[in-house]
Amino acid sequence: MAKKNSEKRNFALRDKKGDEIGVFSGKQPRQAALKAANRGFTDIRLRERGTKKVHIFVGERKEVKRPANAPAWMPDRIWKPNVKKIGIEKLEQI
Repeated sequence: MAKKNSEKRNFALRDKKGDEIGVFSGKQPRQAALKAANRGFTDIRLRERGTKKVHIFVGERKEVKRPANAPAWMPDRIWKPNVKKIGIEKLEQI
């Protein structure tokens, strides 16, 4: 069964040992990586659930001023995540 592009996919966050420490969802791996970066993770390795692919990103978050068109309830300073994709690894076993 082929996946539709509009479906959300689950990505398991892996630590340096290979243990899965969290799950982030998104339509694309980058969307899940941005969520992980916003939580403070910098070395982001996301295994797509149901596959043996590990998407590798480097992430950071910076505190910036809120946008000019922001709603009134938003604080003056917000965290803005940024990620850069390094590559994809194939796992031998899960």
